[in-house]
Amino acid sequence: MLDYSEGIYTYYVYILTNKNKNVLYTGVTNDLKRRLAEHKNRLHPKSFTSRYNVYFLVYYEKFTWIELAIAREKEIKDLKREKKDAIIRAFNPDVVFLDYLFEE
Repeated sequence: MLDYSEGIYTYYVYILTNKNKNVLYTGVTNDLKRRLAEHKNRLHPKSFTSRYNVYFLVYYEKFTWIELAIAREKEIKDLKREKKDAIIRAFNPDVVFLDYLFEE
């Protein structure tokens, strides 16, 4: 019998910022490495992240169920800036850019 307590895929909820760390963007993806490259290379030039140069990773969470990842993304998006900053600092106290973790 199969155990369905864990999904077989990986999904990420992530928070990006810009160089000055004064803009935040929250997203969800099944391939964080690819998605970070898309943000950095401005795949969608008119998007929020392209307009505000938001492509530095400062926070991420892993999930095995897309429904849970989407719910968490919505939860984070609904938070005020101070709460988002607290989540980031609990995970990444010095708010260093984490992009290097997902580069080749």
